[in-house]
Amino acid sequence: MSAFAGRDVWVFDLDNTLYPADHEVFAAIGDRMTAFITRTAGVDWDAALKLREKYFHTYGATVVGLVKHHGIDASDFLRDVHDVPLDTVEPDPELAGLIARLTGRRIVFTNGGRDYAHRILARLGVDKAFDSVFALEDAGLVPKPERAAFERLIAACHVDPLRAVMFEDHLRNLEPAADLGFATVLVGAAAAPAPYVHHAAPRLHAFLRAVLDNQSLTAAPASPSERG
Repeated sequence: MSAFAGRDVWVFDLDNTLYPADHEVFAAIGDRMTAFITRTAGVDWDAALKLREKYFHTYGATVVGLVKHHGIDASDFLRDVHDVPLDTVEPDPELAGLIARLTGRRIVFTNGGRDYAHRILARLGVDKAFDSVFALEDAGLVPKPERAAFERLIAACHVDPLRAVMFEDHLRNLEPAADLGFATVLVGAAAAPAPYVHHAAPRLHAFLRAVLDNQSLTAAPASPSERG
């Protein structure tokens, strides 16, 4: 846990980090993305699915490719595709408590839309644990893993990267974070697959408990016998 020494800004990705991407709400958003592309690009479902995946892998966010190549309105896309019911999302009070106990500031940094981020955080019951949300609109439609997305986060939220930790499920999004000085945590991984990943967290809850236990140990005053 030495990589966290002096770190007091905790930055979390949203999808597949604070809640799992295999959740049905995530699949519903994916279907709405594909349907939106069929309407706006005039292609069939299979072609739309290929475009969706291509733009995601090329630009980091499907909407960026749609704006660049099809002239769609990003706000229309983000509003439409995230218009899904969230009643199947279960609140996670344990996660909320763990995040709230982290010393310092807590920020959500997502390639998703701002409105959806606030909705899903509220549904999970973790919204009060965070100080701010930095969404794709706040980054000027520059998504992770672009270095500029992190630079805009740093500027807008007054983040010192040397005091910050980035939690993320996508490996490629951690390289620019590490280059800028963030300590990095790859969520959902059993081992760190690259030198710029400082920690792997198979399960976020257990990892945060370990971080908090370490904070308690390092913050505890020495006993009389330890002081000599």
